[in-house]
Amino acid sequence: MLRKFFQIFRVPDLRKKIFFVLGVFAIFRLMANIPVPGISAEKMREFFESNQVFGMLNMFSGGALDNLSIVMLGLGPYITAVIIMQLLTMIFPALERIYKEEGEQGRQKFNQYGRILAVPFGFLQGYAMLNLFQQRGLIESLSFELMIVSLLTITAGTVFLMWLGELISEKGIGNGVSLLIFAGIVSDLPNNVRQAVLTWDPAKAPAYLFFFATSLLIIAGVVLINEGRRNIPVSYAKRVRGNKVYGGASTYLPLNINPAGVIPIIFALSIMLFPGMIANFLGGAEGWVGNVAQVVGQAFENIWFYSAVYFILVVLFTYFYTAVTFDPKAIATNLQKMGGFIPGIRPGESTSNFMLFILNRVLLVGALFLGAIAIMPTIIGKLTGITVFQFFIGGTALLIAVSVVLDIMRQVKAQLEMREYESF
Repeated sequence: MLRKFFQIFRVPDLRKKIFFVLGVFAIFRLMANIPVPGISAEKMREFFESNQVFGMLNMFSGGALDNLSIVMLGLGPYITAVIIMQLLTMIFPALERIYKEEGEQGRQKFNQYGRILAVPFGFLQGYAMLNLFQQRGLIESLSFELMIVSLLTITAGTVFLMWLGELISEKGIGNGVSLLIFAGIVSDLPNNVRQAVLTWDPAKAPAYLFFFATSLLIIAGVVLINEGRRNIPVSYAKRVRGNKVYGGASTYLPLNINPAGVIPIIFALSIMLFPGMIANFLGGAEGWVGNVAQVVGQAFENIWFYSAVYFILVVLFTYFYTAVTFDPKAIATNLQKMGGFIPGIRPGESTSNFMLFILNRVLLVGALFLGAIAIMPTIIGKLTGITVFQFFIGGTALLIAVSVVLDIMRQVKAQLEMREYESF
């Protein structure tokens, strides 16, 4: 492993990509500490520590939200826009054709629509946040001109982050959006360690040991599920062309246990934020609207209700995202065109149905695992009374961090092996 680590920096192209990603991370962290014009953030940290929904959102922005920085929304508006675009593919056939049938060019057009839709979402989410903070007395009342300037700055910060993510995907290594979320999560880790040291209580030593032991088990589980495959055997018929025989080989088609990655958790988290934000926004209203908002807000503050809804959404989004991105009919058609078949299964529709049957069985394990990992830190923190080390015991943060690291390791390994083959 050490030999490969040093080998990374001996390859000029790979070294350039890694330093480029680190440079983008530095720009992101610098922007996360630049406050929005005319806003003081003295009471913000206490609010985010006491509010579960906004605390989770702040974690994803790497502390940029409680600083009220120019990138306080992070990539949240863009992720919300992508979710809505994915949902619209099930309603509008023309949009589904762009996403599934037009290849890479269609994907680029689809992503462009998502980026455009992220701008109004950024404006609306920024207004909701600032209005909520004013109602709670966390910031001073903003004039109309200062509100417009702040909203334009916040929206521009989100657009700039989207651009940085595109640059990482194009000129760096890995997926830019995932890496920026990863940077936001990891950036808060030193602060968590510092807080744990300052609040150390020897009486809670067994609980701390339990946390670290659980973290090792969960990391092992995340790696196992992310790397797990269900191999479907595939054989190719022999074909004679002239004096040569082609085909006749046997291979397999790998189906991931968790084909959706961390996307379902990000989708579910984005959906979970809306009820809490709207309830907090309308909590001061009079009449039945205010009463309903208070009931919803109290429900989402209840840890067991919040965890149950979160778990269900993660499982549902796992099936939804896999259904959007994985097309058994297209795979069965391609296999048939290349002379491939699954032993004992007729080509065509029967192959498609068989793969769908296997996928649904495998996906159940991945979906339940994702849901359990998502709610585990909240439940264990509630039972033990320790929330400082929630990062180490799983949940969204750890799952995204481990998944991004595994993806980067695969890409680096592939590039190193490619250069080894070129040297022969």
